Amino acid sequence: MEDLATMEAHASLEQYGLKNVTVHWNLSPEKLQQITVENNMGKETANGTLAINTGKFTGRSPQDRFIVKDSYTEKKVWWGKTNKPISTENFNKLKHEVNQYLSGKELYARDAFACAEPEFKTKIRAITELPWSNLFVYNMFLRPSEKELQNFEEDWLILCAPGYVSPNPEAYGIRQGNFSIINFSQRIALIGGSAYTGEMKKGIFSALNLILPVERNVLPMHCSANVGKKGDTAIFFGLSGTGKTTLSADPERKLIGDDEHGWTEDNVIFNFEGGCYAKVIDLSEEKEPDIFRAVRPGAMLENVVFKDNGEVDYLDSTITQNTRVSYPIYHIDNIQETLYANNPKNIFFLTCDAFGVLPPVSKLTPGQAAYHFISGYTAKVAGTEAGITEPVPSFSACFGEPFMPLHPTIYGEMLSKKMQEAGVNVWLINTGWSAGPYGVGSRIKLKYTRSMITAILNGDLDEVDYEQNPIFGLFMPKYCPGVPSEILDPMNTWLQKGAYIGKAIQLAHSFHLNFEKFTNQASQQIMEGGPLIDEHHHLEEHI
Repeated sequence: MEDLATMEAHASLEQYGLKNVTVHWNLSPEKLQQITVENNMGKETANGTLAINTGKFTGRSPQDRFIVKDSYTEKKVWWGKTNKPISTENFNKLKHEVNQYLSGKELYARDAFACAEPEFKTKIRAITELPWSNLFVYNMFLRPSEKELQNFEEDWLILCAPGYVSPNPEAYGIRQGNFSIINFSQRIALIGGSAYTGEMKKGIFSALNLILPVERNVLPMHCSANVGKKGDTAIFFGLSGTGKTTLSADPERKLIGDDEHGWTEDNVIFNFEGGCYAKVIDLSEEKEPDIFRAVRPGAMLENVVFKDNGEVDYLDSTITQNTRVSYPIYHIDNIQETLYANNPKNIFFLTCDAFGVLPPVSKLTPGQAAYHFISGYTAKVAGTEAGITEPVPSFSACFGEPFMPLHPTIYGEMLSKKMQEAGVNVWLINTGWSAGPYGVGSRIKLKYTRSMITAILNGDLDEVDYEQNPIFGLFMPKYCPGVPSEILDPMNTWLQKGAYIGKAIQLAHSFHLNFEKFTNQASQQIMEGGPLIDEHHHLEEHI
């Protein structure tokens, strides 16, 4: 049977313009690992997990991501530095060159799905130059059954050729020799010149982030999600380092997924993926037991450094800070088997506020929720260089701007509407600093943050009294089980109230400046969801 499938597949690669290729179709993870190791493209750790190096690129290259500008995308996409246009003509030339490059080679093909909810299942076919790129596709996308593989016709094609670097980038409207291009009319994600596997994952995510809202009225979200014993679903948005993966891993709740989800008209929350792509810098069994135990044969480590005994040195960032592991979601024990659930009840926006001025927990109005969603705030902690003590505010629209082809207010309005229809509560959780900024105050204890989230999920904050923060307008609970009441209002934790006010106004001003680019498309309700104060002279009337 497999030989027949291979022959049919071999014949079918001609349709993509790939000539005289030997194709290995839907190989098992064990076989792909064996080929990788035998060809010195990777090595095994002490416990038998494959580790590879992605070469020159150890992360995505956002400046080299393009969307084909044509009749389908021209008026839909929010063009700018995130979504850069490329012409159909230049795309076709690059695709032709990639096909020429791959022809005559030994290639690896795989059929998979994105979107766990049956009605939205999207068929993906990946053709990869490298065996381990194909293992990544196996780990990260949803794995079809034997029956589902019969007569499989893809909705989207991923063509991944890390070895092809364009010799003449300017002529093709790209910046340098590598590129990641999404073509919505041909439904192709074309990747050349970079072996970083995340380009494949995020290429399909970006595609779904346009197709689902525009064609299917589904809100795509860069978030993690879990479901409780009573069937209530919680969603966690947050940029890197805010606790998205850590806080959604809860022994009392089943994980739906850790990174990419959709929210349907029927209030179903479904995972786009079938795996996890976790950071492993400083990984330890104590801090992240689920991820640590998931690093076992079948998983694939990227850009890690080995100790002499063949074990991984997770503290070593010599190659990159962005060391990663991909693994199929079944490597985690406590998962929601279907990878979807309904009844969203609580949404958490996680932010690591290194200025120490946002409350550890606050409840948002619908307007505030849309405003903070579109803002996507966190703070980058200053580097370790001498003399740099100030944190830097960082805004990423919808907590995932690099992957959002539409204008952020479209996602914001959809979120507001869904929240109101479903009666969802939205909470802003500061996992960053208290009692002063980075370098003065201290990081809010993880156990307190967990207590806040547990209290919310149990309904313990439904009946407590709230007070409004005079600068940000956020509603802060006066009491939360398991958390010292004095830390709930951030101003109480600062020794000097004036210093708190000054720093809070500084951050409020950053919010206003960042939001200026969205104001022409934001509703009045969203505009009123921002900080109450921007300039010093408005202060007296609020405090």
